This record gives sequence, structure tokens and C-alpha cells, in this order.
Amino acid sequence: MKPEETVDYNIKVCWHAISRMYNVQAAKHDITTAIGFVLLNIDPAGGTPATKIAPLLGLEARSLTRILKSMEEKGLIYKMADEKDKRSVRIMLTEVGLQKREVSRQTVKKFNQKVRETIPEEDLDCFFSVISRINGLIESKSIY
Repeated sequence: MKPEETVDYNIKVCWHAISRMYNVQAAKHDITTAIGFVLLNIDPAGGTPATKIAPLLGLEARSLTRILKSMEEKGLIYKMADEKDKRSVRIMLTEVGLQKREVSRQTVKKFNQKVRETIPEEDLDCFFSVISRINGLIESKSIY
């Protein structure tokens, strides 16, 4: 079987193309794709507990820590002790963070809109069904 005939190869190639496209857009605004995704997963009004962000993005805590440090240095976020649980830290968006979040939101929205304009709804429904089933196989650990 040729690599281009495997499921994982095609998913990887497509994701890398999307990631490169997002990185080009993100670079115009002095952020990265990873930062954009983190921004999108922070509640703009009340912030988000730091411990909730990594699982939402499928990241390891160590990776998220590095990204959050970079975001803090860029003035996109700040940390605040949770009012209910002082041991917990909420990640809050600064004004600049809110602006970059909106740029990220518009970039993702524009990409999805273009995909939906180009690919018929029934094809997308099939794609979502298949990708969900593949993910289910992986999550259930029934592959190996």
C-alpha cells in the first residue's frame, strides 16, 4: 500500500496544509496557530481555568505551559486566582488578547465558510461521520 492510500497519511497531509495556512494568517498578526487555538478556547468574559484548556486542545500540560508563557509575554493573557477556589488559576484575556481572539475566530470562520461553499453538505456529513468513527476507534483503543 502506498502512503498516499492510507487514512493516517491523508489526515496528516490535510492537517499540515491547514496548519500552514493558519500560520501564514497568524504570522500577519504576530501570533501562531497554537496561540490562536488557545485564544479561541478562553472564555472572553470570565476566563477559563488553566486546567481546562489543555484537554480542550488535546495538548499535554507541559506544551500548554510554554504556550501560555509566550502569550503572557506578548500581553495576550494574564492569570488570576479563581474566586471560588484560590488554588485554581483562571486564564483571562487582555484587550490585545481579545483582539487577536477575534482575528483567530474570523480566520477559522472564513476557512470553514469557504469549505462549505465548495464541498456539498452531504459530502461534509459523510466526512464528519467517518472522521468521528475513526476517532472513536482510537479512543476505544480497539485498534491494537
